[in-house]
Amino acid sequence: MQVFSGNKAPIKAWTDGVELEEAAMQQLKNVASLPFIYRHIAVMPDVHWGMGATVGSVIPTTGAIVPAAVGVDIGCGMVAAMTSLVASDLPDNLSGIRSAMEAAVPHGRTDNGGLNDKGRHQDTLPELVASAYVPLKEGLDRIVAKYPAMERAASTAPNHLGTLGTGNHFIELCLDEENRVWIMLHSGSRGIGNQIGSRFIERAKEEMQRWLIPLPDENLAYLPEGTELFDDYVNALHWAQEFARLNRECMMQLVVAALKKEMGREFDAALLAINCHHNYVTKENHFGKNVWVTRKGAVSAREGQMGIIPGSMGACSYIVRGKGNRESFCSCSHGAGRRLSRNEAKKRFSVAEHIRATEGVECRKDEDVLDETPMAYKDIDAVMEAQKDLVEVVHRLKQVVCVKG
Repeated sequence: MQVFSGNKAPIKAWTDGVELEEAAMQQLKNVASLPFIYRHIAVMPDVHWGMGATVGSVIPTTGAIVPAAVGVDIGCGMVAAMTSLVASDLPDNLSGIRSAMEAAVPHGRTDNGGLNDKGRHQDTLPELVASAYVPLKEGLDRIVAKYPAMERAASTAPNHLGTLGTGNHFIELCLDEENRVWIMLHSGSRGIGNQIGSRFIERAKEEMQRWLIPLPDENLAYLPEGTELFDDYVNALHWAQEFARLNRECMMQLVVAALKKEMGREFDAALLAINCHHNYVTKENHFGKNVWVTRKGAVSAREGQMGIIPGSMGACSYIVRGKGNRESFCSCSHGAGRRLSRNEAKKRFSVAEHIRATEGVECRKDEDVLDETPMAYKDIDAVMEAQKDLVEVVHRLKQVVCVKG
């Protein structure tokens, strides 16, 4: 662990052996200058520049929350399930399995409102999706009643439950060290989470302007606890986090059903299941005080707690067990972390290089996924080495099929 001086709070970073870019360090110092930071900021080894606050940071606060530090992909996270299948149960050609997974879970880009896109369930919802949405509807109705500008996005929420999205969201079939088959996927709260995040980020900025509060970055605009706006945000935030969790559960069920149909056999997919957020806020007790903890690209890693740390399209991923390191606020990284922006990756790498980097993986190998090529990410093994006092490795997974949004 390295310790850096912040303007008001110190910065404790698990970044030995991995790059900590200058722009990310400046963002960390900006966050550390806020008056409501509790004790220190914890920085994970996958840290990189983000909007307002770095991805890969743990921000404990008292009396306020920064909506942009949470971001717009509220509740984004991972789910993984170990199956009763082994590598020899899989067909030699995995293209059929990939096609079945792609057909089972809507994915891809949307229009601005998400009303007319291939990334949503069309017409009749799958029964499990419709059932999962029932307990969520009332809560969203209350949010929209107070913030009617969200009504259009809210109307598509049922159709986005059980869908993947785009960017770095993915579904993978992996093998562990004993050749057992795992299903793993990454997604969040989709269009409605984006709308909730965006609306409250703007409201926070408006409040800062109204009260003439100076900030080192306008994206660090915050909502003070005890205000109506703060309460509204926390309620909407928790709703979006629950939507994200259920979204991953629904996708997992859709993928399992699709694989059973494609393979023509039954199998168990609940031998070990983990569902964890890595973009979220929760109330926790640390060093004897109840505080708000914002994990922006970080996973809770309390002692004995299971988590998931994915690599890239061509690298290994890890199932881990938390060590409960107090100085990290019981956290670990959420992945390998980007080392290049999406635009830079597309400029720097060719399709041929991407094909070589994803050799042995049944996945897309075209120019539209160059922003997600393995070379755009940090070395996952270096990231794991840097946080060995935060988690222990339980399983090492290597993907054989990858579906990208």
